[in-house]
Amino acid sequence: MHEPLTKNSDALTAYLKEQEAKDLLRFITCGSVDDGKSTLIGRLLFDSKMIFEDQLAALESDSKKVGTTGDDMDLALLLDGLEAEREQGITIDVAYRFFATDKRRFIVADTPGHEQYTRNMATGASTADAAVILLDARKGILTQTRRHSFICSLLGVRNIVLAVNKMDLVDYSREVFEKIREDYEAFAKTVGYDNVTCIPLSALKGDNVLRSSPQLAWYNGPTLLAELETIRLGEDEDLKPFRFPVQWVNRPNLDFRGFSGTIAGGAVAVGDEVVTLPSAKTSKIKSIVTFDGTLPGAGTGEAVTLTLEDEIDISRGDMICHREDRASLSDQFEVKIVWMSDEALMPGRPYLFKGAANTASMVVTRLKHSINVNTLEQMATKRLMLNEIGVANISLDRQIAFDPYKDNRETGSFIIIDKLTNNTVGAGMIDFGLRRASNIHWQAVDVNKAARAEMKTQKPAVLWFTGLSGSGKSTIANLVEKRLHTAGKHTYMLDGDNVRHGLNKDLGFTEEDRVENIRRVAEVARLMADAGLIVLVSFISPFRSERRMARDLLDDGEFHEVFVDTPLEICEQRDPKGLYKKARSGDIKNFTGIDSPYELPESCELTLKTATMSAEDCAEAVMDYLDGLMIS
Repeated sequence: MHEPLTKNSDALTAYLKEQEAKDLLRFITCGSVDDGKSTLIGRLLFDSKMIFEDQLAALESDSKKVGTTGDDMDLALLLDGLEAEREQGITIDVAYRFFATDKRRFIVADTPGHEQYTRNMATGASTADAAVILLDARKGILTQTRRHSFICSLLGVRNIVLAVNKMDLVDYSREVFEKIREDYEAFAKTVGYDNVTCIPLSALKGDNVLRSSPQLAWYNGPTLLAELETIRLGEDEDLKPFRFPVQWVNRPNLDFRGFSGTIAGGAVAVGDEVVTLPSAKTSKIKSIVTFDGTLPGAGTGEAVTLTLEDEIDISRGDMICHREDRASLSDQFEVKIVWMSDEALMPGRPYLFKGAANTASMVVTRLKHSINVNTLEQMATKRLMLNEIGVANISLDRQIAFDPYKDNRETGSFIIIDKLTNNTVGAGMIDFGLRRASNIHWQAVDVNKAARAEMKTQKPAVLWFTGLSGSGKSTIANLVEKRLHTAGKHTYMLDGDNVRHGLNKDLGFTEEDRVENIRRVAEVARLMADAGLIVLVSFISPFRSERRMARDLLDDGEFHEVFVDTPLEICEQRDPKGLYKKARSGDIKNFTGIDSPYELPESCELTLKTATMSAEDCAEAVMDYLDGLMIS
């Protein structure tokens, strides 16, 4: 009587072990409204035989009542579970479904296409390894296609599949598909995607979803499922630096004290030397304990309890790392924020920051700009509204251990909680720590800026020369300083290359490093102006937000933006340091004007057109401007 049960139990155990051995791909489907996302996932579930008989019966019944495909089953109803979704024929919330093939397990999130549900789409993308971006072959690339592609890039989704759906409605035209593929690949490069797989298909008919279609014989690439089965999940997570946010201090009795949590990155083994942050106390791993017993080692995603050889004061929210590869510490950050509340984000308003196992009080100290996700334009703003994305500086009431989001999603992400309602109102990604000093106060001094300037018989000022490399900024600034020096004025010149030999020698040329580069220089310029000097700053400073930041540091009337307006082709002809040639050949990355943008000033005090003016004429124009201000 019991033999069949035993056989079935053995078969079930073997099946579960087989499934457990397969890797897991989390992916989302996104795109514009009515592009067929829910239908596509329904097709994947249906054709992979992942629908139970009772679900199939319910689907047949619902298709007759509220379906939109005539006599055929409406596969989208497998995902559109909310009554409002079925009534409107759209996706509102994020619907998650599991399915498996012989090669891999999958969790797919069907995300909304409407702009008003951007926050829901961002939620689905936050844990995804890949994104299937659908578009209607009849409509081509739409605003939401670009919007969702940008959000995927922002949230670190590195694998993109463009599914050109409804090919049956354009007679399976190769020309239509190739035009869409060419246009999308060009756009994808602007948001950081160099490799995109484009697949023509029909979710409704099943063409190129699981099996190749004779209607698309001209297409030689993989089907959608074949591509999903072979997407590489990136670098081995266990090779990343070890990160263990402590979620619970586990002390069931006087003889045991462990630290429980889930490994957020890397791997750990008994005997490893570790450090706890922020205390910086060190020890070694004594044991790795789980419900099933002790382990010699553990890796990313495993929930374990660690015990240490030494008694160290560790609390919830602390982080355990390998001693020689520890996380960073800071209480102030530059972050990107996706705002999810009807009530706007306001700088200066207190919120709660919750990241990994940390909870801290948080204030947005400066909202640098919002990002128009349709055009990628950076726009000055004083608040973030529902579904908007912005770049901000935030300050916490204590230091936390972290990694930049691009390095570790778990230790570089956070949510923002309203202190009054306890609602989650935003999600954020850490770009880098600002490493500012804390617990400091302004010291009152008797000799102030006015006294210093009066002694020098001049008005303090910062002349901020901005423009492309090779535009002549430093040449003009040098000529202006010589004339001011001859006139007996007290000056100092801050040149971009010179400063990188000392103060900023640790910075590269990524966007993040450029932000920090300008922040430091702006602070130095502010101090020099406080000393009563006329400061000449010659930096490319390609981003408006950083130039605005520099302006905001100074008193009204002290910051003077001088745009050295030189066309790119002239700068390339000059190329005094050979940098453009190297950038064009790919030897230099993130070079302004080539593969990194220069944002023209929205408004500036003075524009110098060096295509028609000599350096001497430009210097004379600056001196005339200063004479008008009675500075020189």
